[in-house]
This record gives sequence, C-alpha cells and structure tokens, in this order.
Amino acid sequence: QVQLVESGGGLVQAGGSLRLSCAASGSILRINEMGWFRQAPGKQRELVATITTAGTTNYGDSVKGRFTISRDNAANTVNLLMNSLKPEDAAVYFCVAAVLTGMYNYWGKGIQVTVSS
Repeated sequence: QVQLVESGGGLVQAGGSLRLSCAASGSILRINEMGWFRQAPGKQRELVATITTAGTTNYGDSVKGRFTISRDNAANTVNLLMNSLKPEDAAVYFCVAAVLTGMYNYWGKGIQVTVSS
C-alpha cells in the first residue's frame, strides 16, 4: 500500500501563487508516476499535472504555462507550484500515484485550494 498526504492548500487572491506538496510513504518503490487531480463542486474530476520517475511531465490544458510539477524521488515527494491563479482553479486537489502510467491506484484525501477574485 501507498499513503499520500497533501499539504500547502489554502486561500489565495486571484493572480497569486500557491505551492502544494505531497509526501508518499509505504510501498513507494513500486510507484512510477505521481501527480495531481482536482475537483470543483459540480464539476468532474480533472487531471492537473503528472510526473514520472524519469521526469516526464503531463499537464492539463487549463493549467499549462501557469503550473509546474516537480518531484523529489529521494524524498518521495511531489510538488505543484501554481502561479497566476484564477478563481476557476479553486477546487479540492488530490495527490495521486500510479504503479503503471495512467492507472492511479492511490489517492490522497485531498486539500482545498480557494482563489478569491
């Protein structure tokens, strides 16, 4: 099993920045891909960004150019730097992990990000 714990959420003004972190523990050697999804009230869950152990990244269209995902394999953490935040970025952000690319077996509990206009 893999446990994922998110941190760093909160309230920020539109145009501001916020950094999310996710710490993984447990059977972490099996993990290839880590990343973030988000879900806003009344909306479907959507991919934000993912990164593989090799450093290959993938971003959702709505965050490209504003968000940056990074990973510290030694520390078993993945970070998401969110710049130029918009009210529509407000959501619960979930850290995810996958043994096989694209198959997100493990999910954190989620952390709230609120963006005021």
